[in-house]
Amino acid sequence: MSGLKDFTRSFQAAVQPAPVRRAGARPAPVRAPRREPGPSRLAYRLNRLWLTPLYRRLLRVGLPAFLACLIGGLWLADDTRRANLTGAMTAMVDRIQSQDAFMVHSMEIEGASPAVEKGLRAMLPVTLPASSFDIDLPELRASVERLDAIEKMELRIKPGGVLSAVVTERKPAILWRHARGLDLLDAQGHRVASITSRDMRADLPMIAGEGAGDRAAEALALIDLAGPILPRLRGLERMGERRWDVVLDRGQRIMLPTDRPLAALQAVMAMDREDGLLGRDVVAVDMRDPSRPVLRMGLAAQNTLRRAAGLPELDAEGNLIDPETGAKGGEKTAAATRG
Repeated sequence: MSGLKDFTRSFQAAVQPAPVRRAGARPAPVRAPRREPGPSRLAYRLNRLWLTPLYRRLLRVGLPAFLACLIGGLWLADDTRRANLTGAMTAMVDRIQSQDAFMVHSMEIEGASPAVEKGLRAMLPVTLPASSFDIDLPELRASVERLDAIEKMELRIKPGGVLSAVVTERKPAILWRHARGLDLLDAQGHRVASITSRDMRADLPMIAGEGAGDRAAEALALIDLAGPILPRLRGLERMGERRWDVVLDRGQRIMLPTDRPLAALQAVMAMDREDGLLGRDVVAVDMRDPSRPVLRMGLAAQNTLRRAAGLPELDAEGNLIDPETGAKGGEKTAAATRG
């Protein structure tokens, strides 16, 4: 019995008594240790990179594009695949361009002469009917406007597959005679065409001389100013590429200055209205110095003045004529030497 009592006391000493708690109370939960609220160093650096616009674009756009190009390049590296793809795209483009909605069946030209119309149809780069994609309208317009006879042209494709061309041709206003032949010029001096004879356009005024074509506008202004003497006008001649001579019938000339030729011609026309200057025996009216006009009289007028002054007359070559024998001064001297 003593042994059993000793065992009981030893067991009670080893076992801890249960904790005493108040009624209705619960034990406090066991909590895990708190983590540091700040991110790790690696997470911080990755977050900073993501906030950089360049890296964000690289990851969102650059990386997918690179992968797509890589896959496409690997697929196109095969010659057979590449040829099949090219053929399929070409066939698809041809099918689209050959649709009736894009076909041009005819060409309509307005405002062109028969010769110009024939040239325009010959300049069309394709044979109709053809696809509108095969006709480069700006290039065709530029090529046509380089022609001398055409000032401008409007091109457009009308509904129904009609290529419409509205042409504005240059109108010949003056005829230019130069060392290479005869050219028709418009009012701005642009070449229109060449002709072989003056009779082909006898209705147009004529200018002559090198450099005259570049001053066609000035020549037309002079011709308009010479209205009262237009029936006698034979043309204008460019002298030394510097000034104009107005050429009239009966061999008369009005020599205009380099500067302000219109004012000089206007002064000559005023003298003709007041005194009938150009109706007299005057060979030339020299206005090269507008402050000192000079008249060059004809042979009949010179002999009239010489007779009034008691001087011997002159022949057509400018030699003196003996009033008694009618012989020239040179012939009289030679006869005296032989005698």
